[in-house]
Amino acid sequence: MDKRVVITGMGVISPVGNDIQTYWKNLCDGVCGIDFIDEFPTDDLPVRIAGKIKNFDPSLYDMDKQFARKQDLFTQFGMAAAWQAMQQSGLRTEGDEPNIDPFRLGVYVGSGIGGFSVQFRETAKMIEDPSGQWVSPLFIPTMISNIAAGNIAIKYQAQGPCLDIVTACATSTNAIGEAFRTIKHGYADAIIAGGCENATIPLGIAGFANAKALSRATDPNYASLPFNANRTGFVMGDGAGILVLEELEHAKARGARIISEIVGYGNTCDAYHVTAPRPDGITQAECIRISLKEGGFEESKDTVYINAHGTGTRLNDTAETIAYKVALGDYAHKAHISSIKSMTGHLLGAAGGAEAIATILAVRDGICPPTINLDTPDPECDLDYTPNEAVKADLTIGISNSFGFGGHDACVAFRNFYD
Repeated sequence: MDKRVVITGMGVISPVGNDIQTYWKNLCDGVCGIDFIDEFPTDDLPVRIAGKIKNFDPSLYDMDKQFARKQDLFTQFGMAAAWQAMQQSGLRTEGDEPNIDPFRLGVYVGSGIGGFSVQFRETAKMIEDPSGQWVSPLFIPTMISNIAAGNIAIKYQAQGPCLDIVTACATSTNAIGEAFRTIKHGYADAIIAGGCENATIPLGIAGFANAKALSRATDPNYASLPFNANRTGFVMGDGAGILVLEELEHAKARGARIISEIVGYGNTCDAYHVTAPRPDGITQAECIRISLKEGGFEESKDTVYINAHGTGTRLNDTAETIAYKVALGDYAHKAHISSIKSMTGHLLGAAGGAEAIATILAVRDGICPPTINLDTPDPECDLDYTPNEAVKADLTIGISNSFGFGGHDACVAFRNFYD
C-alpha cells in the first residue's frame, strides 16, 4: 500500500531572509531582495545586480569555522537550510533518544552547478601555473555537486538513500518529488530534500549573460520582471531550500508537528531544445497534470495556488502561460499564480526548494505572495499572476513548478494535512 508523505521540517537561505519566518514575511510584503553585487568587482561585467545572500553566518547553523572555511558557499547554504529543517522536524539518529533508524533516513539534496566559486578559483591557479602544484587538495571534494548531500548525510548520520539530482533549474523540485516517491513506496521513513546554489560569480554572470539569459537592468528594484511586457531576462540568485519529508505514520508515532502533506509529483522533458522551453507548452502541461491528478485535484472543489517558474525571460513566461491553459483549460483563469523570483531572483538549483516552501506556506496561511513590479502585464501572459500585492484566498492545493535547461520539467503538489 502506498504511504502518505508529510512535511515535518523546512529551512531556507534566501535573498529575502535566512529563516522561514523572515523569508515568508518578506515575500508576503513584496520585499525585493535584489541588490548590487559587492562581493567582487563588477565594473567590467555586463550585469552588476543579483539576489545575493545577506548577513550569512555559518556559526548560527551549527557549522564550525574550520568546516565552513573549507567549503564552497553552496554547501554552507545547504547545510544551514538542512539544519533549520532538522531542528524543526525533531528527527534524531543519535544520542540518548534516537527516533529514526539511520538506515531509513535519506538525503536528496542537489545543486544545478555545485562548487562554482571553488572551480573558478582553482582553475585560475592552474592557468597561472600549469604544473598544478598550487591546486587545492580539497578542490574535487568541495567542487562536486553531490558534496552538499554528502556532508548533510554525515552530519545527521543519514545512512539511507542519498542522491544528488542535477536537472538545472528543476534540480530541487525533482529532488523533493523523487524523495516523495521513495517514501511513498516504502524505501525510507524520512528524507532531507531540496537544493542549494551559489552561482553568482564572475564566470556565472558572463556565461548566462552571453547566453542572452540575464536581465541587463541597472535598477535592482526593477530588474526581475516575470510576466511583465518589459522583461528582458532573469536575475541570478543564490541560496538553499530544504524540506524534511516523512512517512505519515512514522511522524505521528513520534509526535511530530506536521506542517503540510505532499500529494503529487510530475516529471517530464520537453525534448525540444537545450535552453529554450517548448513553445506549445504540452510537456510542461503534462507535468502539471500528472502532479495535480495524483494530488486529487477537482476543479469543482479545489482552489489552486501555483508558484510559477516565472523567470522573467521572454520565451519562458509565454510558454508557461500556454502550459497552464493546456493543463487546466478554462480553470487556468481561476487559478492564483505568482512568481517569487520577482523578489528573490532565480536561485537555479535551489529555486524549487525555496519555492516549495513558499507554496506550502501559501496554502497553510491562505495568502498568495505577489509578483512584484508587474505594472505592465504582457498581453500574452493574461492569467492572474497576483500583481504587486499579496492576495488572501481560501486555497486548498498548491503546486510549485520548475523548468530547467535541457527541457527538464518538474511539479510538486501540496495540501494542508488532515488525518
